[in-house]
Amino acid sequence: MKFTDQLKRTIELKSFPPKRIISVVPSQTELLFDLGLDEEIVGITKFCVHPEQWFRTKKRIGGTKQLNLPLIRELTPDLIIANKEENEELQIRELASEFPVWISDIKVLDEAYEMIRGIGELVGRPAESIQIISTVEQEFSKHQSPTHLSSKPKTLYLIWKDPYMSVGGDTFISDMMRQCGVQNIFETKQRYPEISIEALRVLDCQLVMLSSEPYPFKEKHVTEIQEILPEAKIILVNGEMFSWYGSRLQYAPAYFSGLRRLVFNA
Repeated sequence: MKFTDQLKRTIELKSFPPKRIISVVPSQTELLFDLGLDEEIVGITKFCVHPEQWFRTKKRIGGTKQLNLPLIRELTPDLIIANKEENEELQIRELASEFPVWISDIKVLDEAYEMIRGIGELVGRPAESIQIISTVEQEFSKHQSPTHLSSKPKTLYLIWKDPYMSVGGDTFISDMMRQCGVQNIFETKQRYPEISIEALRVLDCQLVMLSSEPYPFKEKHVTEIQEILPEAKIILVNGEMFSWYGSRLQYAPAYFSGLRRLVFNA
C-alpha cells in the first residue's frame, strides 16, 4: 500500500499493517502506544521516555539526531516514523534509501491533527487516531483561553542556556504559546533565535517561560533571570506540553489553563 507523508513524499509498504516499526520521534512514539500498538514497535530513541514501559523494554537505537544506523538495519524495520525537524536530514535520507520512512512536518496544531490521522491510517488504527483527535479538540474547547483578556503578556520562551535560545513564530511551540494565551516576543523571528544577556535586559518582556526541555531549567535559573529582568514574571514550564505534538496534546489544554491562573488569574 502507498501512503503520503507531510512532506508530500509517497512511501510504499510491502505489508500492511506494518509489523516491525521504528519510531525516531518521542511524541510520535507515545502516539503509537496510545493507538494500541506494542509488539509492532521494535525500536525507539533514548529520548522516547513515554510510555515508561517501552522506555525500559524496547530496543534503543540512539538519539533523535544521532541514530545508530547499523542497529536500525539489524532490526529490519518495515516502517520508520520520523520528523523533519527533530531528526538529522542526512541520516533520514540514508534510511529512506533502504526502508519506508514516513516523515511528519508540524508547525501548528492543525498539522499535528494531520499527523495523528496520517499515522493512524499508516499503522491500521484509523478509528483510534480519530478518537485521539476528538479528545484533544474537546479539551482545547473546554479549556480555551478567555476572550475577555484585553492583551496577552509579551512572553519569552527559553529552550536553551549558554547561549540563551528562544523560539520563533514558525515553530510548534510558538503556536502552543498562542493556544496558552500568551504572545511570543519573537513571533516575527524564525526557528530558534539566540539571545544575549544584554538583549534580555532591553526586551519589553512581561513573562519568561523556562522550559524543562531540551535544556532542563531549574529554580536556580529562575533566580538568575529574575536578576536580569526584575520586572518580569519568571516561571518554569513543562516543555512536553508545548512541544510534544502527539497524543500528549490531550493533557496540554488543562495544563495551559493552570498556567493562565498562575500568570494572570484567568
